[in-house]
Amino acid sequence: MLDMRDITLLSDYFVLCDGSSTRQMQAIVDELLEKLKKSGSKQAIVEGTPDAGWMLVDFGSVIAHIFSPSQRAYYQLEELWQEAPVVVKVL
Repeated sequence: MLDMRDITLLSDYFVLCDGSSTRQMQAIVDELLEKLKKSGSKQAIVEGTPDAGWMLVDFGSVIAHIFSPSQRAYYQLEELWQEAPVVVKVL
């Protein structure tokens, strides 16, 4: 998770992760949306598809990027936004 508050106006935080299969990517997005619904928050915007190798879930102040491993390596968002402080990193 990257702290984007001092870097861009797009969002406060970026969450970057990958799923090892299209099914796992969709499951991650479904779980994020279910947690959002249970919290009573507004609906998020979802873009992309598991078959494309990337999905984005826009919660407003937090944007989650879900990639296939190859698409994550291709886009290298950690490098693109390298000046953003890392809040949490799980390997």
